[in-house]
Amino acid sequence: MNKMFSKPQPALCGPGPHCALNPNGGCAADPLRMAPCPPGSSCLIMDQVSCAYGETRVVDNVSFAVRPGELLCLLGPSGCGKTTTLRMAAGLENPVEGRIILNGQVVGGGGVHVPPEKRSVGFLFQDYALFPHINVLANVAFGILDKTQAERRERAMEMLKQVGMENYAEAWPHQLSGGQMQRVALARALAPKPMLMLLDEPFSGLDKRLRDQIRDETLHVLKSSGVCVLMVTHDPEEAMFMADRIAIMRGGRIVQIGEPEELYRRPAASFVASFFGEVNRIPAKVKGGAVNSPFGAFPAPGFKDGDQVDLVIRPEALSLELGDHGIATVLVSHMLGRSNLIHMRVDSEQGAPIHLHARTTGPLPHIEGARVSIKLDRSQAYVFPAEDQSDPEPMPEEVQAPPPSLGSFC
Repeated sequence: MNKMFSKPQPALCGPGPHCALNPNGGCAADPLRMAPCPPGSSCLIMDQVSCAYGETRVVDNVSFAVRPGELLCLLGPSGCGKTTTLRMAAGLENPVEGRIILNGQVVGGGGVHVPPEKRSVGFLFQDYALFPHINVLANVAFGILDKTQAERRERAMEMLKQVGMENYAEAWPHQLSGGQMQRVALARALAPKPMLMLLDEPFSGLDKRLRDQIRDETLHVLKSSGVCVLMVTHDPEEAMFMADRIAIMRGGRIVQIGEPEELYRRPAASFVASFFGEVNRIPAKVKGGAVNSPFGAFPAPGFKDGDQVDLVIRPEALSLELGDHGIATVLVSHMLGRSNLIHMRVDSEQGAPIHLHARTTGPLPHIEGARVSIKLDRSQAYVFPAEDQSDPEPMPEEVQAPPPSLGSFC
């Protein structure tokens, strides 16, 4: 038998976020069908998966689990491997290493490859992909199998009502706006009651006002359905709005995974801190187990004296007050709607002046050339190893893998 299309292998499954990786799990998944895991267990597990195109490793030893009803977001710059990871979960790519487990059943890796149509997976992408030759109702009913025509129509209408599109059941896709097409695409993806929903930059084609509205509606629909969701985006604000947990990717690897607040408040690396918005970066050298700055000394645990580090400070951590004896001079002030962006220069006795940005709210009293004192929220200042902040060269994650007739591929 061709290993690429062999029968899915059962995997042990028990309670907990990584149940199928536990050899002492509480139950064995049904080997003949995709049997749901117990409540609280994982719906999707990526177990040390890697994917490569030729000599280029696009995804490298990635592991995570997504629980039923949870939305996990893969976040990172273009070319970091997040879309390839999503494609492996979908069955559009097969890992060269590791395994993919869906509801306790191995569906990818180790010689097993269950095709996408057998994985009970729903898709929501940027381009909607509605069939232009059938109406909205028929589009939504298309993926509902093993039901009578009346049952399919009833389920399709139920989903259209859930997304507020029941009055457009007889309309054609070309008659809909972008936001309406996205709602119909969501209804179609959820209509067959998939175990897993995959979202790949689904809102990037919409204007900002409509994007905010549609992603809010989408989030409510997904949460009410209880489906397991894996989403890809390069927009940190969108990730924090949508996700229960976020996995930050860089160069094909996961740098940090956790809840949005954890990643924002306790970043594990300079790259993570800077990905959630602009940061002030002050180069420094460790001395006496600490880093000296215009704001005092900061402990540098884990570093040796003489190590080059960066003191990373979020702009919103700086509070300003006008005063002739302040340490900073205002260079430029901009009102940006909900916040103000203040450019400042801080003269340093140790070297060149330090350029800082502060984000404030309320009126904009900081006139250019004025002196200001600065108060720092030390919980939003971090000491990290000095490192190159440029992203690795984008990897060809959009390159299509060769067909299976050419031999092993990912």
